[in-house]
Amino acid sequence: MPRYVAFLRGVSPMNAKMPELKNCFEAEGFSDVRTLLSSGNVVFNARSSSVATLERRAEKAMESELGRCFATIVRSAEYLQNLVQSEPFAEFTLPSKAKRVITFLRSPAETKLRLPIEQDGARILAFTGSEVLAAYVPGLKGPVFMRLLERTLGTNITTRTLDTVRKCAWA
Repeated sequence: MPRYVAFLRGVSPMNAKMPELKNCFEAEGFSDVRTLLSSGNVVFNARSSSVATLERRAEKAMESELGRCFATIVRSAEYLQNLVQSEPFAEFTLPSKAKRVITFLRSPAETKLRLPIEQDGARILAFTGSEVLAAYVPGLKGPVFMRLLERTLGTNITTRTLDTVRKCAWA
């Protein structure tokens, strides 16, 4: 049975308990469900299906079980493994302190942007289909990279560090 990863937008330990999210996915019929890192990463098995169908099912289950829903973006674990193994940031020269992040889109970006786009140490580097590669150097201005991403792409996105994506891909 295929393995998938659901990235939930806006989840933190303050607004969602991981055991409750796990229960939502199990109630929907997904198996071998695990949550990772208390930030809205849910790994699960499901019969082969479109990611759009899996996203709808997960959101429906959260609404039913929790009375609220977090925007959900699903990728197959195999897809994420291939993405990570491709070393997507290798072609970019980045400062040693730069955090590498992958922003997930529900569907491929239709916009034609001149890259890189930069703001206060944050850079949007590339589009890889339904993902956006970005990097930032943490600074005093806080999460500048999120403002840059949302201003450029809207809010129907969710972002994870490369390390988090790596952990989810093989969970």
